[in-house]
Amino acid sequence: MDTRRLYSFVKIVDAGSITRAADILHIAQPALSQQLSMLEAQFKQQLLIRSKRGVAPTEAGRALYRHAQLILRQVDLAHAAVDVSGRTPAGSVSVGLAPYSMGAALALPLLRSVRERYPEILLHINENFGGVISEAIMTGRMDMAFIYGAGPLRGVQFEPLRTEDLYLIAAPGADIPGGEGEVALKELVDVGLLLPSRIHTIRQVVEAAFQQASLQPRVIGELESVLTLVSAVGADLGATVLPWSAARAILDVRNLEVRRIVEPVIQVKLSLCTSDHQPLSEPAHAVHDLFHELITDFG
Repeated sequence: MDTRRLYSFVKIVDAGSITRAADILHIAQPALSQQLSMLEAQFKQQLLIRSKRGVAPTEAGRALYRHAQLILRQVDLAHAAVDVSGRTPAGSVSVGLAPYSMGAALALPLLRSVRERYPEILLHINENFGGVISEAIMTGRMDMAFIYGAGPLRGVQFEPLRTEDLYLIAAPGADIPGGEGEVALKELVDVGLLLPSRIHTIRQVVEAAFQQASLQPRVIGELESVLTLVSAVGADLGATVLPWSAARAILDVRNLEVRRIVEPVIQVKLSLCTSDHQPLSEPAHAVHDLFHELITDFG
């Protein structure tokens, strides 16, 4: 298998045009078309559908595209491993962090630790939803992620690390029920809540708890930005629900009311996720170990 043909094929699919791909690769279009023809001959399948608008992968082409990405990533990792063999870990490491989670609170400590211990590692941090992050891990575009949930999910290995209780967060002096640092779930039915959209695990867990209690949450706004959420809660535009680690990070910079939700206690599981079919590179292993250290130190 000539990996150069696979690389060219991936570029053609990404560009949606053989002409554009030839420009990107700085090779003549006839030569690129010949590489594609040889690839189709090798697999005995039509890989692309050509039209006036460009090219699009066939079903076989989409399958090859997915595998080609994995193969090319493995080749890159092999080159990187050989290059840094016997030296300080070096290279790029991509880490995904779920918003509203301990992972987000660990972002700066992780970046600081990587810079101090492994200055040759280029750390890429992506804060996004669990579904988006897990898909990136499956396709090899991300090395690891700290997200909610404990699986199972095809292509992703979950390493459960922590279980956290959920807390109600509100502005100082806000008219919220409960006392002594706790609030019963049934007392929240009239509290206006600002929550992430239903794609987020926090929202799903909160709504499931209300449903099991035959109650309905009063959601008055959906906010995906943590900064906007904190500002809105601080302005007493509504309350929110967060795990303790995320709440504590906010309390470091804001004076807010915090009450643990009880009757029942609502919990979320946090896991460190990696691909179940791609080994971690040497620099990714180093970052993985740092993650464990930071989580252990995180009270």
